[in-house]
Amino acid sequence: MKVTHALHYGNGNTQYLPVSRGRPSARPPRWILILVCLVCVSLIGAYVYPPRRYSACYFFSSRVCSPIMDWLPPIARELTDDEIASQVVIKEILSTPLVQPKNPKIAFMFLTPGSLPFEKLWEIFFLGHEGKFSIYVHASREKPIHVSPLFIGRDIRSAKVVWGKISMVEAEKRLLANALQDPGNQHFVLLSDSCIPLHKFNYVYDYLMGTNISFIDSFWDPGAHGNARYTEHMLPEIEEKDFRKGSQWFSMKRQHALIVMADNLYFTKFKLYCKPGFDGRNCYADEHYLPTLFTMIDPTGIANWSVTWVDWSEGKWHPKSYRAMDVKYELLKNITVTILCSLGLLSPICHMHSLLGYYIQSVVKILNSLFLILCLQSVGDNFHTTSDEKKVVTLTPCLWNGMRRPCYLFARKFLPEALDSLMQLFSNNTVI
Repeated sequence: MKVTHALHYGNGNTQYLPVSRGRPSARPPRWILILVCLVCVSLIGAYVYPPRRYSACYFFSSRVCSPIMDWLPPIARELTDDEIASQVVIKEILSTPLVQPKNPKIAFMFLTPGSLPFEKLWEIFFLGHEGKFSIYVHASREKPIHVSPLFIGRDIRSAKVVWGKISMVEAEKRLLANALQDPGNQHFVLLSDSCIPLHKFNYVYDYLMGTNISFIDSFWDPGAHGNARYTEHMLPEIEEKDFRKGSQWFSMKRQHALIVMADNLYFTKFKLYCKPGFDGRNCYADEHYLPTLFTMIDPTGIANWSVTWVDWSEGKWHPKSYRAMDVKYELLKNITVTILCSLGLLSPICHMHSLLGYYIQSVVKILNSLFLILCLQSVGDNFHTTSDEKKVVTLTPCLWNGMRRPCYLFARKFLPEALDSLMQLFSNNTVI
């Protein structure tokens, strides 16, 4: 729309000029500005004060909640001199083919406070297989009295071991150091004084020597007994995303045993910062050091389960102990089955947050009724349970060279009084 503007000259004449009216400047609607402000405030609030229930699922930090993070390239961190040196040594060990001896042996390493109550049982296990095994005994409190000739002279120099302290890992490394001196030892099994074999020697030998992986337990536990034990003092070498938990009782190949002996960088981190009471946390190095180390350096080289069965069904600080009256053939034969059936069924698996919770609970009731039947067929399954409020159970098959096999070769915790019952079982049965 055009309008006119009058110009008055001094001679009395007046001229009218057309003038175009300019468009008013465009401004965004006020509601858009308010919406943008609210979104910004929400994002900042979610980042600074993440909800406790969903700490693993909030803005900026979760791959689950922010799939776009998967498309972004990882931010490379400059490695320290110690990390570079460590990586060079580890890569060299893993890439160098080992010279295979004519008669490879398994090193059985016993970590015990004193005498071994099941020496006679182990003697039955070992007899007739000389040249295929070595024995090493670390007695931390008192010199053991041996009742089997196979164990005489097999004690190593030992030191005091305190439960939950780094001295436990140091004792494991001491056993490995002694066993590695024999080039014939190609596999290394850590056992306690309360451990027993579940199979005959030939089965165990073929199981361990017939594969190229180490049986080191390792899993992610976001709960109080898992990643809540992590401390940022372990940075930059160990990040929380790499922190793992697992059973102390390992079985590892020679290359991995050499890496444990060569490692000083990561071991020092756990020695300094993973201990009871540090930084308000109760961290136990024997449950975290090896799982974290091998998750970082060779995750595909470990099985993520231990071949030593332990019963944690009582939910205490220490596993269940079996007395003489508990020892029956059915217990040993079905030990990998009963552990699945004592998990409290499947309800922890389906503890989820969503509007579908009601329908999920209905499905769980149906699954629970089927689980008692299905678990009897799950002989080759391994499980982990998180220690958070969700108690999520992860069930994975135990694959040996791609084939499903029983998970466990050894078991604990058996009291000394069970010796006679165990001796009778092993004498009367060709295979447990």
